[in-house]
This record gives sequence, C-alpha cells and structure tokens, in this order.
Amino acid sequence: MTPARERLLRAAADFLGRRPNATQDEIATAVGVSRATLHRHFAGRAALMAALEELVIAEMREVLETVRLDEGSATDALRRLVAASQPVYPYLALMYSQSQDLDFDTTVEIWDEVDSAITEMFLRGQREGEFRPELTAAWLTEAFYSLIAATAWSIRAGRAAARDFDRLITDLLLNGVKK
Repeated sequence: MTPARERLLRAAADFLGRRPNATQDEIATAVGVSRATLHRHFAGRAALMAALEELVIAEMREVLETVRLDEGSATDALRRLVAASQPVYPYLALMYSQSQDLDFDTTVEIWDEVDSAITEMFLRGQREGEFRPELTAAWLTEAFYSLIAATAWSIRAGRAAARDFDRLITDLLLNGVKK
C-alpha cells in the first residue's frame, strides 16, 4: 500500500470511527479529498471497508507478534494483548460496529489467524486453571473484541478516560462484575 493511500485510509477510519454511517461524500470532505480521489483509491464503501479490514488484520498480526501470547501465564498474555491493542482500538471498534456490512463468510476466514491465536490463549488459560472453563474460548475471544469496541465508544463519548483503557478491559475480563 502506498503511503498516500494508507494515510487516506487511516483518516477515513478515524472519521468513520466517529461517524460510522457517513456517506462517501462526507468521508471525502472529512479527509480533505474530492469524492473522485476517494473513489480512485476505494471504488465505493464496500472497497473502503474491505481495505480497512485488511489494515486492521495487518495491525493485529503485528500486535500478536509483539505480545507473544504463548509466553508466560495466560493472564499476563491477556494483559499484554489488551495493552498492545490500545493503538489499534479505533480500527477494531470500527470493524466490530460495521461487521454487518461485510461478507460474513469472507470476514470469518480473513480473521481466522488472529481469532485462532487469541482463542488459543484463552484455551491455554482454561487448561491451566486461570480462566473459567464453562465459558467457551471462542466466546471469550468475542467478549475481548466487544469490550474493545465498548471501551472505544466510552472513551469517544467521554464516559471513560483513554488512560483507563487497559484496566477497564482486563479487570472486567478477569474479574467480571462481582465485588
């Protein structure tokens, strides 16, 4: 991907994170290009969303390489995963909120590598007695994404501080809501 295309994509993602239902015209205006320029890079909203999904997958692959989910305890791996996901959370939240606009079968396939690595971390935690065994690891993976999206929304809405991102997610995943 060219640097110009990546900058345009990231700017569009940032705008869509605030206005997920924006039109192509609104996106183009917000990122400072004409609709024709936006269309030249992304031939319609579906192409833009597919490019955003590719960006998020690439970013999450980098996160997974960095956090080494198979090292240390599963609890520590989860903490590292949440912390490393913080720079990517706006894009993860956007993909989570817009997933209904994507081809479900293709999306599941594209995310398989990332989902499998996270699910395996939860499975390891269950095998080692760190995580509750009655909750499926696949569901815990979805809960992880849901909490990222909810926390991103709360930060944007001013209901949570960005500095609390890690704590909010890991505390709820590890401790639930019981006192």
